[in-house]
Order: sequence, then C-alpha cells, then structure tokens
Amino acid sequence: MIQDIAPSKLINSFASFELRESDSLFFFDDSGKALVGGTEGTMEIPRGSDAPAQKAVYLFSIDDTRYFLADGCTDFSKEGFRYLSIREIRDAFEGKEVFAAFTAYHLWRWYADNRFCGRCGCRLDHDKKERALRCPECNNVIYPRINPAVIVGVTKGDCLLITRYRSGYGHNALVAGFTEIGETLEETVAREVMEETGVRVKNIRYYKSQPWGMAQDILAGFFCEADGDARIRMDENELRYAQWVKREEIELQPNNLSLTNEMMRMFKERLA
Repeated sequence: MIQDIAPSKLINSFASFELRESDSLFFFDDSGKALVGGTEGTMEIPRGSDAPAQKAVYLFSIDDTRYFLADGCTDFSKEGFRYLSIREIRDAFEGKEVFAAFTAYHLWRWYADNRFCGRCGCRLDHDKKERALRCPECNNVIYPRINPAVIVGVTKGDCLLITRYRSGYGHNALVAGFTEIGETLEETVAREVMEETGVRVKNIRYYKSQPWGMAQDILAGFFCEADGDARIRMDENELRYAQWVKREEIELQPNNLSLTNEMMRMFKERLA
C-alpha cells in the first residue's frame, strides 16, 4: 500500500526547522496540483536550492529527507517539472515520494482551507509548539482535519461484493463510506453496505487501516459476511456496478497503493 515504505520511516512529529538547500520543497497551485518532475516511474520534488527566498513550512521527514511546503506560492516553475494532480501522481509514479506527495497534499489542503478563524474571522497564525493553527484574537485552535472512513470486503461463500463508483475512480472497488457523528466504525460498515447495496452483514471483523491524504482520510478496512439472501439492490446514485464476483474472476486495480486493492487481492488469493 502507499504507506508501505519500509525500510524507510515517516517522522511526522512537529518541529520548527529552517529550509536548507538539500530539503524537498512542495509547490501546489490553487487547484491542488503539485510541481513534480521525473521519468520512468521515479518522481522528483523541487529542492530548497531551487527557491531559496520562499517562505517554507516544515511538514515531515522520511528518513533523513525533510519535506517543506512553499507557503503562499502557487505559480513557481522549474524546467522539466510540471503540475500534476495527486491522482495523476498516483498513476504515474511509485515509491516513497508518492507517499510524501499524498501526505504533503493532506497538509496543504488543511492550510488552504483554514486561513481565517471560524469563530471570530481573524487571520490564523501557525502555532509555535504543535502542528496547529491558532487565532491571535480569540485563541481558537484548529488541528489537521482527518476524516474517518471504512472500506468493506463483503463476502458470500467464495464470492466478494465488487463495486464501481458512479463517477471518479473507474476501476473495481469495495463498499466504502464515511463514519457519521455518534457512530462506531462497525455501525458504519453495516450502514454503508445496506445503503449502497441493500445487503445486510454479520461477523464484522477489522483488517487493517490506511492514511489516504488525497481525501484527508484515515481508512479502516473490515471484512464481513452477507446475512440472509444477499440480493443486491444497488444505489444507482452512488454506484454504476455492484456484483458478487468469484475469487478467480476478481480484477484488481492497476497498482498496489490502496487498501481496497490489497483487500481484494487477499480474498482473491485465499489469504482472507
């Protein structure tokens, strides 16, 4: 999956570092596209030496490489580099730099969406002691947004419930949805499967989680079993496809970045 960068390690603790020439520096345009270079699947990120005068915010480190965000700069250019969406980066490259781009985008989106205090309207400042935005007038504190969501592998004997979204991502997927206020993750699983496919479930069991920065999500994967007749009544507003598919007929996604694809593969290969 995208976060599986071992033996490399993400270091996401807060720090107030100054940008060095050797540090990686992310530039995002107003639409959220990142400036990247590279060929043959290996992605390159601009360095601090490319824009030494830029105001930069430290984001995180991977091993000894420190990653920064160019604050307030949306039109920087570099020969051989181009602005790509996170989805385009996902499809074009692989390796730890893709994970870095996802995570940097997560933080860029939070900074971009929280320039002013929602309580009093004053412009927010970067906190000096933790990763937070603080209002200098009313002391309101805003932390990075993380949306809890579930990915659900629903099984019926030797079949898995495969879906495809009505719009957006076009490859095979599993039932998925966001946790609502007052809900447990297990309750989210049962509700989302019922809402999207009309299938009741039982024996809900946790599998694994995944950060998904392109949507500011933390995804929790679950497997469960169909309860009852398992007849599909698809929500056509959400999905364009929902079918019970035998193990050997499951078509996986074109890359191995997502929790969804890993769960489909685990079932296909009789490992879950």
